[in-house]
Amino acid sequence: MSLKFESHVSPSLEKGVKNYLIDIDGTITEDIPNEQPERMRTCEPFPDALEQINQWYDQGHQICFFTSRTEDQKDLTKEWLDRHGFKYHSILCGKPRGGNYHWVDNHIVRATRYEGKFTDFVEKEQVIQVFKE
Repeated sequence: MSLKFESHVSPSLEKGVKNYLIDIDGTITEDIPNEQPERMRTCEPFPDALEQINQWYDQGHQICFFTSRTEDQKDLTKEWLDRHGFKYHSILCGKPRGGNYHWVDNHIVRATRYEGKFTDFVEKEQVIQVFKE
């Protein structure tokens, strides 16, 4: 990964490279609550998720799994991802539970709601919320 640095601003990725933040439970495998960690060991990945995420990785994009699983479930999660062949750069645990996320950032943020199948992205116009001018 090559980041561009200027001493007075945050680094940015090279043009065309994306930072994918990908949820785990309910997105790349069945929806498993933190209170049932035994199921995290035996669940199977969604095949289309494995294929698409590895394709993005191979294209040079950054893959970060951003999950509501807790830090004490991180090793179990890493073992599961590795065993099933997911390619990734990092895992962030402790995402707030409950959904209805609203991400505010000084960088461009694009959000995609997972609705049952991983595919290539297509352009689609949607209504979004922005700060008042």
